[in-house]
Amino acid sequence: MSQSSEGSDSSICRARSVGFLLLDNFTLISMASAIEPLRMANQLSGRELYRWVTLSPDGAPVCASDGVRVAPDLSFDAAPALDMVIVCGGVDIRASVGREHIGWLQSLARQGRMLGAVCTGSWALARAGLLDGYDCSVHWEFLAAMQEAFPRVAMTTRLFSLDRDRCTSSGGTAPMDMMLRLIQQSHGRELAAAISEMFIYERIRNEQDHQRVPLKHMLGTHQPKLQEIVALMEANLEEPIDLDELAHYVDVSRRQLERLFQKYLHCSPSRYYLKLRLIRARQLLKQTSMSIIEVASVCGFVSTPHFSKCYREYFGIPPREERVGTTSVRVLTLPVNLESANRDESLSTTALSRARNESTFASVRV
Repeated sequence: MSQSSEGSDSSICRARSVGFLLLDNFTLISMASAIEPLRMANQLSGRELYRWVTLSPDGAPVCASDGVRVAPDLSFDAAPALDMVIVCGGVDIRASVGREHIGWLQSLARQGRMLGAVCTGSWALARAGLLDGYDCSVHWEFLAAMQEAFPRVAMTTRLFSLDRDRCTSSGGTAPMDMMLRLIQQSHGRELAAAISEMFIYERIRNEQDHQRVPLKHMLGTHQPKLQEIVALMEANLEEPIDLDELAHYVDVSRRQLERLFQKYLHCSPSRYYLKLRLIRARQLLKQTSMSIIEVASVCGFVSTPHFSKCYREYFGIPPREERVGTTSVRVLTLPVNLESANRDESLSTTALSRARNESTFASVRV
């Protein structure tokens, strides 16, 4: 099989060690979405590309948000030198982050370790001062709280963010997309695609995919007219409604309309409307076989050149490249730590041993 240029040096890499810090009330689905791609990377390659351990301050069991108690593998003091640590957050995150978490994460940062978070775990990194000046993703339900509490962190609605030695993702299945991206960058597109197929994962989403943040969550219940206007926009993407008509429908002036959008959505109504149409166009390009001309038409663009120009300005690439998947990526590789390869037994080696009789074992060459 041919190998992409991404991760071309992967054949000489030793197993990379990843620690998962479990906070009280962490969400199991987010943790599993981050760990399982590592297991499958080992199975499909037939090699131990990754090792992982679960951690808590004292090694005591941690209760997940659904009540399931998980016994971590190690305490902080017993943890080996890890290449990367991912904080697994969930419900009531403020109460789940203690001094011991903050101190340990800060020590890892001083050692130059790569740090990440899933679901609401970004709060712990931000609380430790480790996300200042970094792009950061978090579950949409906690986005506003993060923006208010940590103004020096560049919060985003993206599903996940890869920024230098930090990687953060929202919750649910988004951690899988983040880990698949990291695996792709280290070991190639073929392996990431094969993992996606094994998990019956229809499409690997990337850094440009955003969470669908309910507008009512962003605005609360105090701006019903603005919510109504946005609902009208969303229902009329193919034939955009004139802004004066939108204002008339909800009984506000054009001037009031402009002020509402600037105050609460930080952009003009026309810009917001354009964003909705472009996001819809991106979904159609990635998920359907519609031609670019057809996509432009159903998203309300009068011509294909105008659509391509707007698309490139917003997403940084033309629609044609979006469809064929030729976008360039920032390579973010995990450092190799030789000390982490000295453990006698690990979860990864056990899982790899059990997978040897699977038909997919070593089916992808890296």
